[in-house]
Amino acid sequence: MSLNRVNMTHFGILCPGAIGHLNPMCNIARELLERGHRVTLFGVPDTQAKVAAVAGLEFAQIGAAAFPLGTIDRKYKELGLMSNLDGLKYTIEWLEQQTKMLCAEAPRAIEARGIDVLLVDQVTRIGGSIAELLALPFVTICNALPINQEPSVPPFFTTWTYQDILWARVRNQLGNNLFNYLTKSVWQAIVVQRQAWQLPPLTDREAGYSQLLQICQLPPEFDFPRQASARMNYLGPFQAPASSEPISFPGLDFPFEQLTDKPLIYASLGTLQNQQLQIFEAIATACADLDAQLVISLGDPDRDPTEIQLAGNPIVVAYAPHAALIARSSLVITHAGMNTVIGSLSAGVPLVAIPITNEQPGIATRLARTGAGEMVPVKSLTAERLRQSIDRVLGDASYRTQAQRMQAIVQQSGGVKRAADLILAIC
Repeated sequence: MSLNRVNMTHFGILCPGAIGHLNPMCNIARELLERGHRVTLFGVPDTQAKVAAVAGLEFAQIGAAAFPLGTIDRKYKELGLMSNLDGLKYTIEWLEQQTKMLCAEAPRAIEARGIDVLLVDQVTRIGGSIAELLALPFVTICNALPINQEPSVPPFFTTWTYQDILWARVRNQLGNNLFNYLTKSVWQAIVVQRQAWQLPPLTDREAGYSQLLQICQLPPEFDFPRQASARMNYLGPFQAPASSEPISFPGLDFPFEQLTDKPLIYASLGTLQNQQLQIFEAIATACADLDAQLVISLGDPDRDPTEIQLAGNPIVVAYAPHAALIARSSLVITHAGMNTVIGSLSAGVPLVAIPITNEQPGIATRLARTGAGEMVPVKSLTAERLRQSIDRVLGDASYRTQAQRMQAIVQQSGGVKRAADLILAIC
């Protein structure tokens, strides 16, 4: 579908309020704004402050009754205490609430703003139906790990390795069946709403994604091989230009003067799965007697780092300048959030991943497959086991070599500029 426009296009964004989704979406918005287009993000009240730093990005508030101010931070803290399937189930319940809210409020808000094209995060599954209701073209954007289901690809929430053989395909299908069962309530909400909107039923769950354009912020070499890869455009990280700051928490200073000449190890569990102190304790203990300097970001601007006592002498901060520290690091220890993993590989820095929940096991498994890092599942995490992985990654130059190989691949992937090119091509 083409809008046959030669002038400005008004884009609308639908995505979760998590920083890991907002950051890449806002970086795409920046690029579109710089090219003379108009962009409006539709979000709950907590989202507005997080995107205010993006000059020119308009904000349309929805969901104030269902998600009043402070709701997202509260849900972050609750999710941050969970791991494995408990965290996944909690996230699914959250997505069901968002789906129902979007059904009730998003169509009217989008129509009122005069949106021409919708940019829909892949996990906002109702977004495609909203676009269909309003007869709008839309783009599916994977800001996390692509969750498209294929027989040869292990489900995103598992640490299963890729093997395109019969028993593995059967295993994968069983895993997909489990995920479909867990997300039945979300899917049913979509089915019921499409009936109410008098839209034709979807043939399967994959049919809800854009048939015009699907993009993700992975280089193709990072993902498992996919038979349907022609539908997915692998563009590398949707990073902001060097002159632009990502969404962050203003007013937080980092003590760069305390950094020494020792190798730097940067540890972050992101802004969601960061409430489990025992993981930070394992990291600090594992690094305590290394001839290296450890920096730990708690990922929460409201936490007081002086209240946390950890082994060794790490620099512990509430929130850190992520990209600047990664660039100086010899090793990054992460929960395997997409932005941290791809950001580290973009800088040629190897990692040790401690996947906690949601898509993080799948990301960590892919990281290990590249040879640019190791994985320690949270359910088997001990300081001793983590130390062994840290020693291997720091002591074996092949990990950095593979990280630098991925860095070169990322640099050729196109990123946010290529994303804008493809998006504008459907306009």
